[in-house]
Amino acid sequence: MGRDKVTFNLVNGDCLEVLKTLSDASVDAVVTDPPYELGFMGKGWDASGIAYNVDLWRECLRVLKPGGHLLAFGGTRTYHRMAVAIEDAGFEIRDSLHWIYGSGFPKSRNLDGEWSGWGTALKPAHEPVVVARKPLVGTVAANVLAHGTGALNIDGCRVAGVMDGHWGGKQNSSIGFGGTTPTGFQSSAHTAGRWPPNILLSHTPECAETCAEDCAVVEMDRQSGMAKPKPARKGRRGGTAWQGRSGLGSPDGIGAWPEDAGGGASRFFPVFRYQAKASRSEREIGCKDLPEVVARSGMGGTMPIDDNGNARDRFSVKAKNHHPTVKPVALMAWLVKLVTPPGGTVLDPFMGSGTTGVAATQEGFGFIGIEREPEYFRICKARVASAVPAQPEQKELFG
Repeated sequence: MGRDKVTFNLVNGDCLEVLKTLSDASVDAVVTDPPYELGFMGKGWDASGIAYNVDLWRECLRVLKPGGHLLAFGGTRTYHRMAVAIEDAGFEIRDSLHWIYGSGFPKSRNLDGEWSGWGTALKPAHEPVVVARKPLVGTVAANVLAHGTGALNIDGCRVAGVMDGHWGGKQNSSIGFGGTTPTGFQSSAHTAGRWPPNILLSHTPECAETCAEDCAVVEMDRQSGMAKPKPARKGRRGGTAWQGRSGLGSPDGIGAWPEDAGGGASRFFPVFRYQAKASRSEREIGCKDLPEVVARSGMGGTMPIDDNGNARDRFSVKAKNHHPTVKPVALMAWLVKLVTPPGGTVLDPFMGSGTTGVAATQEGFGFIGIEREPEYFRICKARVASAVPAQPEQKELFG
C-alpha cells in the first residue's frame, strides 16, 4: 500500500498545545505510545499525568475523522486510568490488543530469612494497547464510503501461513458459540492467512535466528503441544459432534476443511520475528550523525546478574538513540496498517524516538508526529527522515 509521495510533519512542542493547531477531522488514525506514568528511570516525562488527561484525548478525537481509530499503549498498572480518560473524551472502547514478549526483567525485591524466595513483582511480559474509535456518522458502510475510516484492515493484517474459514451457503442454525451457528460455514483457505487476533507475540532479542528458551512463542507451543499435520477433509452430516481444527462444527458437511500443517498454538497469532525489544542496529538507523550519549543499561546494553539471577549493578553504554522505551518497527507497522486507510495520515502525539513515524512512512502513509523533549526530537527527525524515500518534492515540516 504505497503512495507516490510521502508527507510528514514533525513538531517539537507540547502535544496538547500542538494538537490545538490541527484542523478538525484532518487525520485518519492515531497510533501512539504515551507515557505509562510510572516515573520510569526517574524520567519526569513519565510522571506528568498527561496520559490521564481527558483534554488531550478530546483533542485527538477532534482531529480524527469520524470512525477513525486510536491505538494507545499503556502500562499494566496504569492502563485502566488511560482507558477511562479516552472513553471520557468521547471515544468508543472497541477492544484491547496485548503485545506479549519473553524478554522482560523483573523489578522485584527479594526477601531474606524466613521469607526467602518471596519477592515484590512479577516479570513483565506484556503491554496492553487500547483500541478505541471515534463515533461513526451513520452506518459503518456509510462512514467508510464518506471518510475512508471506521473499519479495520483485516485482510492486510492477516496471519500468514495458516488457514481461516468464512461463511457461505445457507444460514440455518445449529449449536455453537454458546448459542446458534449458521450451518453455512465453509472452512476454505484464505490466501492471506488467518483472521488477525488481539494478541501479538514477539520473539526475544536472542532468537532473531534461533529461538531462546524463554521465548513467548516457544513457551506457548511448549504448553499447547504440537499438533500433527492433517490432510484436507470433509465434515460429516447428521449432528454437531464433528469438530475441525478451528473448533467450529460442520454439521451439514458443506465445504471441506483445509489441510492442517500442524504446529503449536503460536500459529494462530501474528508472530513478529523481530526483537521483542528493538535491536541496537534497528533503533540507531538514521542516527549516524547524532552524538553518542551515555545511556543506562537496558538501552542496547545488558543487565549483569549474580548467581541467583538478581541484578548486581546498572552500568552505562554509549548510544545515539538513547530513548529508553523504543518499540520494534515491525510491531508499529502492523498496527498502523491495521487502522489506517490507503493514503491516510497517522498522528502520534508522543513520538518518543519516532518509531511510529518510521513505520508509517515505510508503509506509505502520511505522518504527523509531536515530541516535547528536544533530545528525543533530534532522534525522531533522523530516524523518520531515513525511512522516507528520496523525493525532491516531498514535504518536510520540522517544527
